[in-house]
Amino acid sequence: MELLPVIKKKNSPITIAGPCSAETEEQLQQTCFQLAASGKVDVLRAGIWKPRTRPGHFEGVGEIGLNWLQQIKKEVNLPITVEVANSKHVEQALKYGVDILWIGARTTTNPFSIQEIADALRGVQIPILVKNSPSPDLGLWIGAIERFYKSGLQQIGAIHRGFSSYQKSTYRNTPLWEIPIELKKELPEIQLFCDPSHIGGNRDLIAPVSQYAYELNFDGLMIESHQNPDEAWSDARQQITPERLVELLSHLVIPRKELSRQKEQITLELLRENINRIDDVLLELLMSRMEVSKEIGIFKRQNNLSILQQDRWINILESRIKTGKHLGLSELFLKKYLEALHQESIHHQHNVSIETLFI
Repeated sequence: MELLPVIKKKNSPITIAGPCSAETEEQLQQTCFQLAASGKVDVLRAGIWKPRTRPGHFEGVGEIGLNWLQQIKKEVNLPITVEVANSKHVEQALKYGVDILWIGARTTTNPFSIQEIADALRGVQIPILVKNSPSPDLGLWIGAIERFYKSGLQQIGAIHRGFSSYQKSTYRNTPLWEIPIELKKELPEIQLFCDPSHIGGNRDLIAPVSQYAYELNFDGLMIESHQNPDEAWSDARQQITPERLVELLSHLVIPRKELSRQKEQITLELLRENINRIDDVLLELLMSRMEVSKEIGIFKRQNNLSILQQDRWINILESRIKTGKHLGLSELFLKKYLEALHQESIHHQHNVSIETLFI
């Protein structure tokens, strides 16, 4: 795919900001006027249609909100973006001169909905941003992008908003940063934005998540901002005032993407070489561990023991996580690493057990 930038801006990350929902004309005007006056925002956003998990909650003001946004756009001379979930939304958004469309996470989950929107945009040249689905499925994310590309669009970007999890977490939606990194690997030309509001679900987490996104070379941020967040009709906890947004953006550190001095380059190369050597040792140790697992597999086969010893596995998991946390490793990493290691060990034990059975 030959993708083009959704938003063109040199030398600094892009900021998309605005309320989670357009509630009233006054609320939308006050918020957007403050954001525009700050000089820190490149695109104004607002939710016009709100897909809610359960009925009975505020589901957006609908078409009238597009009229409010259109008038604001004329006054502040900034592009506007809204979420669309079907062909009717597309028709109305285009009617009111929306500059950029974005696709919500729930819509990305459904290829039928994506195709409907892609068909509605056939022959229309408009930038579009695609959020990841709630499930950690890179294929769905890329598939949605491909459908829009095949409809004739080239200005396609991606928004990382985190992933749902049944496990209790600090985040509303677990970041799983490896997935957007893999997306960028598959589609190196794509502009990648981070939505720290939905990842954190809490305004106190917006700054650290945003900083982490910058350090991973994301192209920009989409942040929910409301003139009175505590009174917001949707997602009150994860919105910040325009003043707080300006303060937050001013304190974020934007890392350089390239080294500028020879000394820095030499230092980095030496550190990377150390990493390479350590990785080689780790791989050799892992292979040695798997050799021991094979011996255990043979022993279990000879003594008619089940491969999975659940009590021992739970004890090992708990003790290794405790030790790893004491050494400064994160619990999330330790759990994922140990589970992967355990599955690989079971795989080796199973294979050698089968081989022994048929000898």
